[in-house]
Parts: sequence; structure tokens; C-alpha cells
Amino acid sequence: MLATGPAAGNDFPTSARVDYVIGCMAANGRSQLTMAKCSCSVDYIASQMSYVEYAEIETIKRMRLVPGERASVFRDVPAANDALDRFQLIQVEADLQCF
Repeated sequence: MLATGPAAGNDFPTSARVDYVIGCMAANGRSQLTMAKCSCSVDYIASQMSYVEYAEIETIKRMRLVPGERASVFRDVPAANDALDRFQLIQVEADLQCF
């Protein structure tokens, strides 16, 4: 499903970075300092995974919220769990570096 290891390049589109920063600021406060910290966080995430990996993880997270049996593949597959665990670890590392 997902590759492991650092991203080969800086392939996150600006719109994805902005979306991440807006969500991060909504959760952590809407100040200039928070914007800088959230920007740092998404830059760190982008240095650790490709945009394709990030988009797959975002899809898994959204699909896990869908009720019913059809979305169970996103809740019950070990590869999806592993991908989310890896992403959560990267987010913790980003927080340690940026917040």
C-alpha cells in the first residue's frame, strides 16, 4: 500500500500545505506564531513522506468515519492501521520539532 522512508522530494502542492495549516491553526489557535508552527509541521511531514502517501492516509482517515460495512476495509486492514500509525508518529515528531 504505502512506501516507507523519507520522501524523495518536495512534492506537496501548495493547496495541501495551506489546507493542513488552516486545520492546524483551527486546532491550536489563530495567531502568527501558530501559523509558523503549523507551517513548520507540514514541512516536516512533507520531508518524511510523499504527497501520494499523505493523500492515501487522509483518505483512510476520512473513510474510517463512514458508517457501514463498505468502509470496514479502511478500519480492519492491517496495512491501513500501519499507515496511520506511521503518520501519527511523524506528526508527533513534527510537534516535537515545531511546537
